[in-house]
Amino acid sequence: MIDLHNPDWSGASVRIAEADFESPYEYGLEYGSPARGLWNIVHTGMLLPESHQIFVCAQGCLRGVVLTAAEMGAQERFSTVAVCENNVLDGDMEALIIDGVTDVLNRLPKKPRAVLVFTSCIHHFMGCDLDYVYAQLRGRFPDIYFTDCYMNPIMRKTKTPPDPMMRMRLYSFLEAGEPRDESCLNIIGNNYPTELSSDFMRMLRGAGLETRDITRCGSFDDYRLMARSRANIVYMPAALPAARDLKERLGQDYIYIPLSYDYGEIEKNIAALAAYLEIPAIDAAALRSEAEGALSMASRLLRDTPVVLDYTATPRPLGLAELLLEHGFNVRSVYADAFIAEERPAFERLRAKYPSLELCATVHPKMGLLPRAAARERKEKIVAIGQKAAYFCDTEYFVNMLEGGGRWGFDAITHIAEELCDAFINEKDTKGIIQIKGWGCCC
Repeated sequence: MIDLHNPDWSGASVRIAEADFESPYEYGLEYGSPARGLWNIVHTGMLLPESHQIFVCAQGCLRGVVLTAAEMGAQERFSTVAVCENNVLDGDMEALIIDGVTDVLNRLPKKPRAVLVFTSCIHHFMGCDLDYVYAQLRGRFPDIYFTDCYMNPIMRKTKTPPDPMMRMRLYSFLEAGEPRDESCLNIIGNNYPTELSSDFMRMLRGAGLETRDITRCGSFDDYRLMARSRANIVYMPAALPAARDLKERLGQDYIYIPLSYDYGEIEKNIAALAAYLEIPAIDAAALRSEAEGALSMASRLLRDTPVVLDYTATPRPLGLAELLLEHGFNVRSVYADAFIAEERPAFERLRAKYPSLELCATVHPKMGLLPRAAARERKEKIVAIGQKAAYFCDTEYFVNMLEGGGRWGFDAITHIAEELCDAFINEKDTKGIIQIKGWGCCC
């Protein structure tokens, strides 16, 4: 029996002073909150124009991806091939995929330019010859591009989990051989388009350089032009495997300028990109001053109001927490199950200067009941950044931001400060918003 008046948070929550960076919580049975805004492999695959997705999997496992496509209204770009018990016993997995995909494509009213074929864990357990499968499919449909994608839960703890793998496969249709366009760069691996107001985007435009991004491609031919770009810009950690793959396959170099909320790191990245491209750097001092003003205004408005944030809002939640704490915000909790290596310096600084900061898991079984019950007991106004933080704290005052919101640099900080002001003043329909799967996804 759980005592809601004196809850036991052990294993699910820890003060940062007592936390281990590599393994802050107990791990075992996992809980999934109803905050569903993060994208999955179906959403990301839909970014490819004029493409069709075909999932080959057992019917029970297909349920989630089918519902995702239906919720998006993208059923016409999505098909399934069910793996049954007889396919396992008869050992005809290769024939099932080849004939199933062939049947799907022959029934479509219009042939797609590209097909994303998703195989699952059963194919790998059984040693399915996928090279043979794709060779046969390309022979039957020479005018269609095929690539291998994976709905494979056993990849979750590998070096390339499903999300980074999907972002990498999304660019597998780009081919070497096209002449380079020195005036154009790609932004690689984002689910959301980068806002034109972001620091480095303003710098590129000022230097007369253009950008290509799959999130802004209107056709498959537009997407294919990305192979001609001079180099790739990467700022989301999950996009690094895609950039490395493109460098290996196409000889297309990349520069990594990670999303950060540390002033020194932002300025260093601006200078690094300017030097890499041999263009004038944007005036970082002016951008920094603008961010400082926005943070000051937000801090005065929120005063002592507790602020919580989560990993779905940004891959650098500890860095964001440190920025806000240093500017007078009452940051109480950070909801994240693990931290990327780039967060370690912020972790160490927070542990030394703000030892009472609370770290909370999102998948621990206790999170299914304790946080919201505790929030209702306190009955206080809390401002959240991110859908999971808003759900766990049962608050209608939150910033609905995912994966950094498509902003970078001091512009991202200014925007967050402005959104905190709006969140403090205006309530949101938290229940209605967080139930939308793949927030902002548009096919």
